[in-house]
Amino acid sequence: MTAQTTDLPADLAAVALAAFDQVVVATPGFRVRTGQHEMAQRIASSLHDVTLGDQPEPHSAVTVIQAGTGVGKSAAYLSTTVALALARKTRVVVSTATVALQEQLMTKDLPVLAAVLDTPFVFALAKGRGRYVCKLKLERLVGTGGAEATELFDADDDAAAAAQPAAAQPRRGVVWQDPIERRVALYDSLAAALAAGRWDGDRDSLAEQPEPSDWSTVAAERHTCTARHCPRFSSCSYYQARMQLAQAQVIVANHDLVLASLGMKALPDLDNCLLVFDEGHHLPAVALDQFSSAMDLSGLRWLDKLPKILIDVADKMGFVLVQDVTTLAQQLKTALLEANRMAMDLLRGVSAGYDVVHRFKDGVVPEALLEPFKLIHDHAVALSDALEALGAELKSRAKEDPAQATHCSVQYARLGQMAPKLNSAVATSAQWLNSDEPPLAKWFKSDTSSGLVFLSAHACPIVPGDLLRRHLWQHVRGAVVTSASLTTCGSFDYFLSETGLADLPQVSTLAVDSPFDYRTQGQLIVADTAADPKQVDLYTTQMVAALLADLRAVQHGALVLFTSRVQMQAAVGALDANLQDTVLVQGQMARGRLLGIHQARVESGFASVIFGLQSFGEGLDLPGLLCETVFIAKLPFSPPSDPVEEARAEWLKRDGRDPFSELVVPATGIKLLQWTGRAIRSETDQARVICYDKRLLSTSYGRRMLQGLPPYAVSRRVLGALSAL
Repeated sequence: MTAQTTDLPADLAAVALAAFDQVVVATPGFRVRTGQHEMAQRIASSLHDVTLGDQPEPHSAVTVIQAGTGVGKSAAYLSTTVALALARKTRVVVSTATVALQEQLMTKDLPVLAAVLDTPFVFALAKGRGRYVCKLKLERLVGTGGAEATELFDADDDAAAAAQPAAAQPRRGVVWQDPIERRVALYDSLAAALAAGRWDGDRDSLAEQPEPSDWSTVAAERHTCTARHCPRFSSCSYYQARMQLAQAQVIVANHDLVLASLGMKALPDLDNCLLVFDEGHHLPAVALDQFSSAMDLSGLRWLDKLPKILIDVADKMGFVLVQDVTTLAQQLKTALLEANRMAMDLLRGVSAGYDVVHRFKDGVVPEALLEPFKLIHDHAVALSDALEALGAELKSRAKEDPAQATHCSVQYARLGQMAPKLNSAVATSAQWLNSDEPPLAKWFKSDTSSGLVFLSAHACPIVPGDLLRRHLWQHVRGAVVTSASLTTCGSFDYFLSETGLADLPQVSTLAVDSPFDYRTQGQLIVADTAADPKQVDLYTTQMVAALLADLRAVQHGALVLFTSRVQMQAAVGALDANLQDTVLVQGQMARGRLLGIHQARVESGFASVIFGLQSFGEGLDLPGLLCETVFIAKLPFSPPSDPVEEARAEWLKRDGRDPFSELVVPATGIKLLQWTGRAIRSETDQARVICYDKRLLSTSYGRRMLQGLPPYAVSRRVLGALSAL
């Protein structure tokens, strides 16, 4: 026992399990779930003796638990981890991947637990700083149309210009306004709502969400915040939320925020709390996103503003800038323009179109192209140093002389609006100059979706496990990682490798079966098409024909999952008049409204079918008649053109490994497990899955994926005839 565990109950594992039993007893209509008890027992036994705090030889534990649909995993992990945390006077951070699960935890699961446990506790939702309004920025803009407001409005005018064709089309029922007039009206209404106490400064609590470009101007971003030196600190919406978090024993966050907050004190220290990563299969993708970078090579007007703002702020503060920021900004702009020119020449050589992605083989960039990136890095770092020095001076003066706090905070915000683009230039150029192994994926992207040609440079690591092991797991003392889909092809190996948990001595795994009887409740039918799925056009034609025939037999609710928008549109275009009245298509309306219409139709006795893409293959809960059949148009392989996946496959091949078997098949197996999981959602459901991709049965890799699916009764359908397997 460490010093931190003295005066604690002799058997903390028993305390945790007793809390689980309390929840079980208090749950109306509870059904005994062996798997749920196994999960609670594993968490209690794994985490009860982890060492928290700064200790010389700490004991750590990470338990990885796959809990099939219907296990009730949130009750299992919340009751045990919260009981352990309360007994040890520490905290629990529960991280999710979706807003839907956060809402479930905050509005259902945690209130139930709080009502049951003997020891009271407080729970709170953690959000990123940018979800809250900066009152100081808002005050500058209310009722103004002057130079200061224009400066803030124009902070990201390149992006605004790119978005103008879309922005010029008003939403239905909304009268078009001049962008400046619209923003001034918005900010006046926000300020009035704050003053009247009708709004707490949280963007998510607004009845109507502002346009992203409008909100970003008044968002409480880190780069524009002087924190406790700001004159509005005591009433700051973000820091008031932070104070609530400080009082909470249980904090609900998301994976992005947890990884983005590493080392920043926005959440409890990882070595002094318990962590739960629900929907843990998303961790690798989130890690890659967090440690990637990109910089714009087209919109460079911000570089004309940067030196003017730096010089103006320095003059107002009587501060002497060491660097010649005007020359540096011009040099940086010249280097970026040169990179733009060389990139456009390169892209024109590989494609006649304007929407192009060009990745560099093995992450090796031609030396001639690296020259402007070296200059970009040097000039951007020098400008960043100047900005940071001036920012540090502003903070120092605000601290030393409260009378200057407002003035310093306003000037700091002016600097901060330049920081993101400058930081992107520093980070992206540094990654482009990186030649470590494994190599980074590096690519140019040309995009015309905004109506203008926008060119950008990107870089991203290719091994998420390395990132998570280095930045996350080496700091964590006690954690639960759970999901309904952590194994693939019948093994944890892929997930453990992708998350950096493979071969770590503190890691244990457990697979808990669903309480559902898939053999009697469900059926998996693999419908053959004559065309091979690799014959894309012919396969799509045959698949759509078979799908439409099946849709005509739908009596209640059904879900069709497509692997691409083109494929989905082909099915939509083939619908006859009767089916058009039955089908709801993802993207035609807001997700919540679409699901509401679907439920209303089914409950009224009508057939209703949802057409959806990848995001509808996970987290969608349609029990009973709402989804009696899940149709899978094709095995959900990732697009082969993803530059990070391409770079990783290339690296593995160079190392003599098989990326298809090692990466593609297990990743697709996890998606397939998620997709098929939309079918049976309760012990009373009767549902079937129809997959039109014969490779699930006819190939060795398909049969590998099949091993990782629930034990459905499997049959093959050839030319309308079913044969059991």
